[in-house]
Amino acid sequence: MTSVENKSVSADEDGLRLDRWFKKHFPNLPHGRLQKLTRTGQIRVDGKRVKTADRLLSGQNVRVPPMGLDTNEINRIPKPKKITANPEDLAMIQANIIYEDIMAVAINKPSGLASQGGTGTSRHVDGLMAALADDHERPKLVHRLDRDTSGVLLLAKTSKSAASLAKSFRDRSARKVYWAIIAGVPKVERGRIDLALKKAGSRGSERMVWDDQEHGDKASTDYAVLEKAGRFASLVAMMPLTGRTHQLRAHMAAIGHPILGDGKYGGEKSILPGMSLPRGMLLHARSLDLPHPSGKGRLFIEADPPKAFTEALLTFNFNPSELRDPFIEAGR
Repeated sequence: MTSVENKSVSADEDGLRLDRWFKKHFPNLPHGRLQKLTRTGQIRVDGKRVKTADRLLSGQNVRVPPMGLDTNEINRIPKPKKITANPEDLAMIQANIIYEDIMAVAINKPSGLASQGGTGTSRHVDGLMAALADDHERPKLVHRLDRDTSGVLLLAKTSKSAASLAKSFRDRSARKVYWAIIAGVPKVERGRIDLALKKAGSRGSERMVWDDQEHGDKASTDYAVLEKAGRFASLVAMMPLTGRTHQLRAHMAAIGHPILGDGKYGGEKSILPGMSLPRGMLLHARSLDLPHPSGKGRLFIEADPPKAFTEALLTFNFNPSELRDPFIEAGR
């Protein structure tokens, strides 16, 4: 590029960081070079100096200066790698879509399916949603669920909605309610667990442990018992007020009532002797309520429990179909 160009920020780029906007339009521009062009004022937005972390607004004008690099190399946008998935996986994802509009899509994630890839994980929601995108922008994860947790998982369909939804999760304006079947019945049937958590263990076998407020990260969970099976088990609703890794699992185990099937945190207490229950952890992300990324109103999504969770409910003779959200009743 040998002359100055002016590019307009499109509607679906609203809220995108400047450095990510350049990465999208000029994928081969080195980050160090971008920083220098920004620092020296050669890159401007609506005539004003900016920083690489600044977010853009739809309709703004970006001044793109000569970059001092080979034009063909800078403008050569690599073809996206085609992600393939077998028909069964794609059909499964499509069958589990529970909400969709032009800005977001939500699925009822099955237990056992990872949200995102990692070491030894080749099958995950992120990859499958990319395959569904075809020639459109790939839906982006804006939050995650544990592999063994089922329920509402929300993805953004545009960069603008990704920024908005991510902000809702960061500032805690997203309200998440989970259901779990736990061992025993808490003495206090409705309350709040304030117990700091920190990571412990070696890589590959890390787990969250509870600690004092000085050394751990603040973690708070509201909970309420919905139904009881004698003193053996109970169905609880939980609403995390913070977003620590494995927070709900660690908190319930810490008060002596681990989630059934959660051997990592509950050990033998997560198994009820003499009870024939479906395999897997009985934790389900029941609902999600947050501001709609369009800025108009709120988005409420609810996911029915999967077959294994429903079978466990029947085993204990629990019938949550007519239960109200206990946290709304409490004004939370």
